[in-house]
Amino acid sequence: QVQLVESGGGLVQTGGSLRLSCAASGRTFSSYTMGWFRQAPGKEREFVAAIYWSAGSTVYADSVKGRFTISRDNAKNTVYLQMNSLKPEDTAVYYCAARPAVTARTAVVGVYDYWGQGTQVTVSS
Repeated sequence: QVQLVESGGGLVQTGGSLRLSCAASGRTFSSYTMGWFRQAPGKEREFVAAIYWSAGSTVYADSVKGRFTISRDNAKNTVYLQMNSLKPEDTAVYYCAARPAVTARTAVVGVYDYWGQGTQVTVSS
């Protein structure tokens, strides 16, 4: 049973930084695609970033490119999302997701089989 547990959310001022963590357990994740998504009130869940666990290559949404960095720690089975230069429009619940295969459709919500419970990020203006 795959389990994903997010942490690291909180309240930060505009221009500040946060680092989200996603602790993954229950499988060997070397062949997985791991994604971060977010959902603001009244809006659909949207893609933020993804990483191919084995290769370490990354994909980003245009809205966060240059500000956010996704990475993984093999020893800790953890995926991170470093968020810098935060803006009020980044306010959302952030979710970690996992797909047990490599996929080019990293931005598609339905592609992912496993989801965490989410962590709230609030950026004040």
